[in-house]
Amino acid sequence: MDETGSNFIHEIIDDDLREGRAEKIHTRFPPEPNGYLHIGSAKAIWINSSTAKKYGGLFNLRYDDTNPVKEGDEFVRSIEEDLRWLGAEPTGGIFYGSDYFDKCYEYAVKLIREGKAYVCDLTQDQVREYRGTLTEPGKESPYRNRTVEENLSLFEKMKNGEFPDGACTLRAKIDMASPNINMRDPVIYRIVRFHHHRQGDKWCIYPMYDFAHPIQDALEGISHSLCSIEFENHRPLYDWVVDNVGFEKKPHQYEFARLNVTYTVMSKRYLRELVETGRVDGWDDPRMPTICALRRRGYTPTAINEFVKRAGVAKAYSVVDIGLLEHCIREELNATALRRICVADPVKVVVTNYPEGKAEHFDLPNNPTDETAGTRAVPFTRELYIEREDFSENPPGKFFRLKPGGEVRLMGAYLVAYEDVVKNEAGEITEIHVKADLETRNGNPADGRKVKGTIHWVSAPHAVDATVRLYDKLFTVENVADLPEGENYLDYVNPDSLKELTGCKLEPCMGEEKGEQRYQFVRTGYFYPDSKSPGVYNRIVTLRDTWAKQSQK
Repeated sequence: MDETGSNFIHEIIDDDLREGRAEKIHTRFPPEPNGYLHIGSAKAIWINSSTAKKYGGLFNLRYDDTNPVKEGDEFVRSIEEDLRWLGAEPTGGIFYGSDYFDKCYEYAVKLIREGKAYVCDLTQDQVREYRGTLTEPGKESPYRNRTVEENLSLFEKMKNGEFPDGACTLRAKIDMASPNINMRDPVIYRIVRFHHHRQGDKWCIYPMYDFAHPIQDALEGISHSLCSIEFENHRPLYDWVVDNVGFEKKPHQYEFARLNVTYTVMSKRYLRELVETGRVDGWDDPRMPTICALRRRGYTPTAINEFVKRAGVAKAYSVVDIGLLEHCIREELNATALRRICVADPVKVVVTNYPEGKAEHFDLPNNPTDETAGTRAVPFTRELYIEREDFSENPPGKFFRLKPGGEVRLMGAYLVAYEDVVKNEAGEITEIHVKADLETRNGNPADGRKVKGTIHWVSAPHAVDATVRLYDKLFTVENVADLPEGENYLDYVNPDSLKELTGCKLEPCMGEEKGEQRYQFVRTGYFYPDSKSPGVYNRIVTLRDTWAKQSQK
């Protein structure tokens, strides 16, 4: 991961190091294992991992598995896989929030003994009602002044499963008149009977994130707890927990703006709904913004990290143009992708003056931008395939491809002139007959005539059958989060976000190459073999880079 560059977080760290408030930098990424990571997660990963690397510190992966209801091993495995794929090695170790449950319970008892926490019998709706509003203070719970002994006994009974779910909670005793609603006696433990993916049925009470998270940070020696901006109002509670539990070395929380991207969504709830309603084919559907989906589509970790870096680290809310992400992968693939020929909508061409049974080879460059990439031999035969759109019987003006009375260059091979067509009973063209100028194998015609059009082709006997999937934006609106109230975001799923082309024809070397390789198909875009379906190629991105042109303007 590239740790170069600076931002406001690094300026804070520089000050902390200079003033002696920190000695060694230690960061963490704390995902909840209730879904797959997405491109927004990549920003948090990059910030925490690259910051630790820049300052020679440590970086932890810690699963926030304090809510067992929607968590599972499937998500645990996927998160670590995505993290490592992005190049964020957890140099400080891999941890689980649930492994700190005993310590969290111990600290909760400590708060009760010190008169700083109490068991409350108010229902969830009543707690919300008593909390007050942004302009009105809250009301104290009638259970707020229970004795220490009563609270210890009730909390023990909560732990032992003597109360039903939702019957009571443990709340921190702070200030019901605080201007920050998060400080108005927040719930720090609740009763939830649900099998935990790691702890089994050991616990029926679980700590709330705002209580568990600062404790976990402190126990792991985290120096800078870097998180997204929605936790800014939770920072006073974070500090309260650290201070009142009594840690000597205290972590500090700093917030940055979330990564929002046009034409997609980042909410796990929305992503889960897309999967469960069948709008997409799973969490790794290449249209999704999840890391596993981007990987399946063909994006590289370097392009994703470069996108996050260019999007910037700030505190102000913003929405980043998805064109920047496409620009980053396109910029990389232009230099690294192998060039290959794919005829997506084939029609047969017969070169009438070329001998039957003969095959010769033309050397075409693997990547014109890289001389070291070499060439590959492409077979040429009497029967070929070209794109159906590259021929027109009644061409419009300035149509420079194959047409009656016209001549065109077969890319890297001969010039051919139109002769005739063969049609079926429905009037559809089944064959196009052409005559090749066999003296033009190694260059332009000897008589100096100009031929403007060049089209791609593959040998019919040697062609490899394939399916090509053309992906587009997942939604038809730029900013799904800004839809008017009452509008359902599912109504704006792009019906043309996937087009599947069957019966495509590839040059023969595509059936022989192994390993992880990305390709540029002539005139179509950049492609990657689908990891689940042999013979299927996913379009990573188109060739045209409108974002780069707009940014230059």
